Amino acid sequence: MVKYIYILLLLLPLSVCCQQTDTLLGNKIPVNTIVYQKPKPFSFITNIPKDVAGFAKKSFQKNNYNNLKLVAGSTLFLWLSDQAITNTLHDKLEDSKIVSTESFSPFINVKIGGKPTNIGKIPRNINTAFYNLGQGSFSMLLAGGFYVMGKIKKDNRALNTASQLAESFIVLGVGTQAMKYFTGRENPSDESVIRGRWQPFPMWQDFQNHKTKYDAFPSGHLATFVNTVTIIGSNYPEKRWIKPVGYSIAGLIALSMINNGVHWASDFPLGITLGHGYGKYITHKARLHMVSM
Repeated sequence: MVKYIYILLLLLPLSVCCQQTDTLLGNKIPVNTIVYQKPKPFSFITNIPKDVAGFAKKSFQKNNYNNLKLVAGSTLFLWLSDQAITNTLHDKLEDSKIVSTESFSPFINVKIGGKPTNIGKIPRNINTAFYNLGQGSFSMLLAGGFYVMGKIKKDNRALNTASQLAESFIVLGVGTQAMKYFTGRENPSDESVIRGRWQPFPMWQDFQNHKTKYDAFPSGHLATFVNTVTIIGSNYPEKRWIKPVGYSIAGLIALSMINNGVHWASDFPLGITLGHGYGKYITHKARLHMVSM
């Protein structure tokens, strides 16, 4: 069953690009009535400084204070319950015979710098399958699919989607890694105190060589997947199933990461907020470039 879910998700670019109508704000309109501006070459890199600055500025505006309080409050509430949530989930899933260990077969195994490196993973159990959906490689496969479809069909909307996915992958990857370094929270798998120790700004060598001791907060996996769903769903609003299905899968990814000891529940609110917020910001910005014919 898991492999069919993967296949369907990877065919998503083909599915959404074969549509016959565009929808803007819920009103159906003929295909070519709305034109998306073609993204400039390497705009997924050159747009980053301006987009990050704009997103940061917008996030801390007065009208977002309630959202910031909600993120902080939910994080604190979940932090107080982290140990109980983790222990209970482990017990429940263990009783259901859902193993917590990550298990996969490498799709391709090569040596890079004399070190064996896996390119692509084929999951061997359902927990690993959902955990791997949060890997950036999955989002990049989707970005590649939208790029290919955009080129074949000369579809600027698909090209914009690909560019936004690539940009977000870079921004969220760097951003969440920086936050992990700033907070230095232990993963559940390596906890030395209840709910994990926090050691901000660890020695860089320790951070690189002992990741599980410092990189729990926030969840980069969830930020990346939620961002992917938000970008695709926002660019193709007529495909109303994308967001509910995608966010439901995000919930299963979150459960899988608690189960395999990678994250605490309180690592998720900020990850979700970063992924959803940045996705909404850059897709809305692209919509300002749409031109009526």
